[in-house]
Amino acid sequence: MSLSTSRRLALLTSASLALLAGCGSSSDSADAKSAPARVAVVASTDVWGDIARRVGGDRVDVTSVISDPDQDPHSYEADPQNQLALSKAEVVVENGGGYDDFVDRMLKSGHNDSAEVVNAVEVSGKKAPKGGELNEHVWYDFPTVAEVADRISAALAEADPGDAAAFEKNAAAFKAKLAPLEAEEAQIKKAHGGEGVAITEPVPLYMTEASGLVNRTPAPFSEAIEEGDDVSPRVLQQSLALFSGKKVKVLVYNEQTSGPQTEKAEAAAKAAGIPVVPVTETLPKGKDYLGWMTGNVGALASALAK
Repeated sequence: MSLSTSRRLALLTSASLALLAGCGSSSDSADAKSAPARVAVVASTDVWGDIARRVGGDRVDVTSVISDPDQDPHSYEADPQNQLALSKAEVVVENGGGYDDFVDRMLKSGHNDSAEVVNAVEVSGKKAPKGGELNEHVWYDFPTVAEVADRISAALAEADPGDAAAFEKNAAAFKAKLAPLEAEEAQIKKAHGGEGVAITEPVPLYMTEASGLVNRTPAPFSEAIEEGDDVSPRVLQQSLALFSGKKVKVLVYNEQTSGPQTEKAEAAAKAAGIPVVPVTETLPKGKDYLGWMTGNVGALASALAK
C-alpha cells in the first residue's frame, strides 16, 4: 500500500469519526432539551426535605434550609443562598406553629407569592390545649406525616400536572412504610400503656402519647429547656425526684439541647437504673426519615422492656 493511499484512508477514518461524534453530540443535546425541568422545592428542615424528596422522586430538586443537627430553627438567620432558593421555589414545605417563621419572612422578602406552601401544623389541625402551648413537633406524629405527604403530592401536581400520578404513587408508597411504625406504637401501648415517662423537651411527645405513655415531667422544666431558660431549683428537684422515686420507666432526652440541667436529669436517670432514649429534632447524619423514626420507636420499645 502506498503512503498516499494510507493518508487518504486515515483522513477518511478521521472524517467518519468526526461525523459520528457530531451526531452523538447533537443527540445528547436533543435529549438534554427534551428532559423535563424538575420542580424546585424548598423545605425548612431536612426532615420535611427528605419526605418531599420521597414523594417527588427524581422529578424534584429539594433544598433543605436547616440540614445541620447543630442548627436551631428557632434562632435561624437567613443567608443569601437560602433566600435565593426560596425566591425561586415552586413548592415550599414548612413546619409552622412558630417553629420556622423564617420561611414566611423569606418568602415575603423574596416576593414569592406564587409558591405552593405546605404548612405541616396547619395540615395536622392541631391546636394549643387550653391554658397550654402547642407542641409544634408534628413530625413525630405519624398520622400527620402521612397527611403532609399527601399535601406535598398535591402541591407538586399543581406545579407539574404531567407527573401527578407519579407523585401520588410515591406518596402512597411512603405512607405504607409509616404503617409499621404506627403498629409498633400500638404494641408499646398494649404492653406499657399508662406507664410514666420523663422528657427534657416536648419534642417526642406525639410518639410517647401514641405509645400510651404518660408524661410525668413538670411542665415548667421542659418549657424552660425548650426556651433556653434556667430551671428553678424547686422545679429541678421535682424533676430529679421522678427518677429517684422510680415514678417513670424511661427518660426521652433531646440530644440537641443538652446543658447542665438536662445532664443532671440524665445522670439521675442512669443512677436510678432508668433507661435513657436519645432523640433529635433534625435528621442524624446518614439517616433518612423512615430509618430515623424506626430507630426512635425501636429504642423506646427496647428501653421499656428492660
